[in-house]
Amino acid sequence: MLEIIRTNDVVILSLAESLMKDAGIHYMIADQSMSVLEGSLGLLPRRFLVEAEKADEARGILKDAGLAAELRP
Repeated sequence: MLEIIRTNDVVILSLAESLMKDAGIHYMIADQSMSVLEGSLGLLPRRFLVEAEKADEARGILKDAGLAAELRP
């Protein structure tokens, strides 16, 4: 799995989730349970990971959806 987005914006994560589901790309959101440690303030970023072999396709989909600025290098 490769990290392609790191954000604490739940709207961006939700959009990315929806796009990956529609494309049939397996993904994982890491660090969601960290809110227990931070007190649910949303300060710690979550990592959006996709399958390594689908990373380029996922990046293309996210760019087309206007999320290019959110992508990790």
